[in-house]
Amino acid sequence: MCYPCKSMTLVQHWCPHSACDKEPGMRHRWQWYLGLITWGLWGIWAGSAWGQSKILVDFSTERETVPKGWELSVNTGEAQLQLVQDSGKQALQMRSDQASFALQKKVRIGLQELPYLVWQWKVTELPKGGDFRRSRTDDQAAQLIVAFSSSQFLAYIWDSTAPKGTLASAPAPLFKKIFAMVMQSGTPGLGTWITERRNVLEDYKQAFGEEPEALEGIRIQINSQHTQSRAESYWHSITLTAKP
Repeated sequence: MCYPCKSMTLVQHWCPHSACDKEPGMRHRWQWYLGLITWGLWGIWAGSAWGQSKILVDFSTERETVPKGWELSVNTGEAQLQLVQDSGKQALQMRSDQASFALQKKVRIGLQELPYLVWQWKVTELPKGGDFRRSRTDDQAAQLIVAFSSSQFLAYIWDSTAPKGTLASAPAPLFKKIFAMVMQSGTPGLGTWITERRNVLEDYKQAFGEEPEALEGIRIQINSQHTQSRAESYWHSITLTAKP
């Protein structure tokens, strides 16, 4: 989970340079976190006005690779992404060749009315030896990351090595807390579309032991630069719903 930093202009005021120097990619990670928090200040509160669901993105109907309201952020290497036809439906394809890049969007959403996060993804190539528990192997073919107004973050990932169901904290600067949850691990399910459903409200409480304030940013990412390998994933839609 090495997060890009381009256009994140406020980072120099708080980035823990000593930590960044020790762990490659950490600087980019913290820069993105601050960027999402800043975005949230300009977001629009949403909840019951949306009814039973809110589609954050649906690549099956998009005309542009980078949807309106989203931003492409590149950390390392070349961003290889395109809209393709897969299994009779349009999807976003993301490829990483020793690269790290993401699509990100600012939001401000209360989770009390829309606590469930539902998405469809498919991984066809895993970064060799990727394992989020170690900075030197912290590569994943697919990551869905949500940020909160309290400077706390959840990352739903498809990891190459860490066991499915793992919920573990990741290193963070002072006053920042990050937890990653392994939704899929290794080759089981590789090449197959999988629909995931998570109660973000409950996941947040399990991870942090408190109620979240609001969801303020969302990000889909791929990276394989730490393991010097390649990765590939596909995405359909990401939706917040009132019911699973």
